[in-house]
Amino acid sequence: MANIALAFGPLFVRMADTGPVAAAFWRIALAVPILLVAAFALKERPIASARGLWGLLLFSGIAFAADLASWHFGIMRTTLANSTLFGNSATFIYPIYGFLIARMWPTRMQTVALLLAGLGAALLLGRSAELSPRNLAGDLFCLLAGVLYAIYFILMARARTTMLPVSALALSSVASIAPLLLFAVALGEQILPSEWTPLILLALVSQVFGQGLMIYALGHLSPLVVGLALLIQPVVSATIGWVMFDERLGALDLVGAVLVGAALVLVRRGAPKPVAQDPLPGEGVGPRS
Repeated sequence: MANIALAFGPLFVRMADTGPVAAAFWRIALAVPILLVAAFALKERPIASARGLWGLLLFSGIAFAADLASWHFGIMRTTLANSTLFGNSATFIYPIYGFLIARMWPTRMQTVALLLAGLGAALLLGRSAELSPRNLAGDLFCLLAGVLYAIYFILMARARTTMLPVSALALSSVASIAPLLLFAVALGEQILPSEWTPLILLALVSQVFGQGLMIYALGHLSPLVVGLALLIQPVVSATIGWVMFDERLGALDLVGAVLVGAALVLVRRGAPKPVAQDPLPGEGVGPRS
């Protein structure tokens, strides 16, 4: 659900009449009050739970701001399929972190799933991706965004070991506001919109709903499962690009989407049974990354 919601982000960015980085600023600025109210309403005690984690939340917010700035800048210079596929290169970077640092090695079935996902991602770089010099700048910015997104995941996964999801997302999002505004101003972008609807949808669908569910998932799933699930986004975005902008899908794109779906099934079938542990207050027991 998180990845389906997040896949609509590029569409709302294209629809906004502000600059792309300014759209990222409004995504966060409009979402933060809702997230803070929700955190207090759910009695998560965000300020108290963040004790000792302020530096982590600050750096995660800055990493996310840089990720959004780079990704939104790239969205306007490449196809929707490219922007989402390259922007989610964390699909492979975050699991590598899990293997090497967190020592969360894949099972044989999960290794097969990772190979299938890689093949599916390569096929998604077919006609829908349109690799060409025309898209090169946008592709590079989106690839940089994917690296920054993986760093954000790593930091937020650490925060989620002691913080509940809405509080973690709300406080890290606060740290993203100022950097995004500075980026937008430095680029000379139009900040104030004449039409608020795309920005409100971007904030609600992408940040509150999509990113909220993603941060929840980080506290319950391994880096491999979270990383591979990111490949849902380019499938959905490619479909949106086909419907909205005539960025047509080819047969290889559809085969790639099927392989991604198969990888997502296999990665869960191959997951070891979780070891019971004490849950965070208000959450059920689940494996933590």
